[in-house]
Amino acid sequence: MKKNQQDLTVGSIAEKLIKFSIPLFIANLLQSFYSLVDMLVVGRVVGKSGLAAVSNASMISFIITSICIGITMGGTVLIAQYKGANDEVGQKETMGTLFSISTIASVIVTLTGLLVYKPVFGLLNVPDGAMQDACEYMEIICAGTFFVFGYNAVCSIMKGFGDSKSSMYFVVVATVINVILDLILVGPLGFGTKGAAYATVFSQAVSFILSILYLRRNSFIFDFTFKSFKINMDKAFPILKIGMPTAIQMVIVNMSYLLITGMLNNFGISVAAASGIGLKVSTFAGMPCWAIGQAITAMVGQNMGAKNIGRVKKTTIVGLRLNLMITLLVVILVQLFAEPIIRIFNPASVDVVRDGVLYLRICCSINSLLYATMYTFDSLAIGVGSANIAMLNALLDAVVVRLPMSWFLAFFLSYGFAGIYIGEAMSPVLPAITGLVYFKSKAWQSRQMIEI
Repeated sequence: MKKNQQDLTVGSIAEKLIKFSIPLFIANLLQSFYSLVDMLVVGRVVGKSGLAAVSNASMISFIITSICIGITMGGTVLIAQYKGANDEVGQKETMGTLFSISTIASVIVTLTGLLVYKPVFGLLNVPDGAMQDACEYMEIICAGTFFVFGYNAVCSIMKGFGDSKSSMYFVVVATVINVILDLILVGPLGFGTKGAAYATVFSQAVSFILSILYLRRNSFIFDFTFKSFKINMDKAFPILKIGMPTAIQMVIVNMSYLLITGMLNNFGISVAAASGIGLKVSTFAGMPCWAIGQAITAMVGQNMGAKNIGRVKKTTIVGLRLNLMITLLVVILVQLFAEPIIRIFNPASVDVVRDGVLYLRICCSINSLLYATMYTFDSLAIGVGSANIAMLNALLDAVVVRLPMSWFLAFFLSYGFAGIYIGEAMSPVLPAITGLVYFKSKAWQSRQMIEI
């Protein structure tokens, strides 16, 4: 595994960011391909009701995944800082603590998910024709939460060490399995929407198992003996100090989208299906930005551990430029091919295509550049250990702007579902400004998560 690790404290910043982020982008793309394939296959086999079911269930699934990624993100930052400080004991203790925390959290999240998904679907006004499929899909997804936590814990450790390639290999295999199972279970074997959920969970389990086997076979620094799996409080605190606000940040954002989905459900099954497709496409469009953001967090972590503040600042500036350029290119492509993209999912429904194209016209346009700016500065904040800044930005994005503006435009001013789209597009303005102010303030320069 050491051959895939990178020292992010030296060398060309742009080259390191690109080299580190490309495997992350591919891995993120393939992981999201799970739910995309679910929607593609379900949309063509089951129809609009299946699409609406997966769209609504996916929102809760995203929240579960967000909690997994958020909590384990604390491991990335702490490992990166110990890597920058060349402290192997700190690295080992952090890994044992992270695995233990992830196991406990997976049980809590699984039980909570199983208890709340039905009431949530009721609050969201999930269309009657989609309710049963949505519930069945959600039960299966909740059962696989342990694998999501385990896999993300391993990936967070790899990223902290500067290794973004290994996780990509695991996801490639899992994606192939997911596609094959989707094609077999949803249609030929008649499982319908449940088949897509089974395919997703099995694929996630494969990713986790492969990652553990890989680490054990490559003489990894962590020995995986029972005594190594213990919680060191001096490591647990900084992991949770970063992980909990990051998880809350991601949950807030996804909860807002969940509530937005509830608003959109009021306009019928076609709008619900079209908006689900549009959100999925926008999610894919943002993946290059997220990959660079993850690279920024890892590089910032290592350089904070090495006490190289100048390189942290340059990393942020270079990362912002890369994010803006790549996001602009992606947005142009989405706008040029909006209708063909939507037709891939549901070619037979004219209203779904029309409403889906409108979503992309509004929600995947110039606002994406503001998201790129926001995410860059959030990545800096998380990397230096100030995850509360990213959490604040999530509150501004979701609670202060997206939800109230969407409701106001859609229902008070009677713009309908188009007003909800506009409210979504406006949401990153305040967080982008807040992130810039934080970066310019230089308050982050005195942050330090580990004793050196």
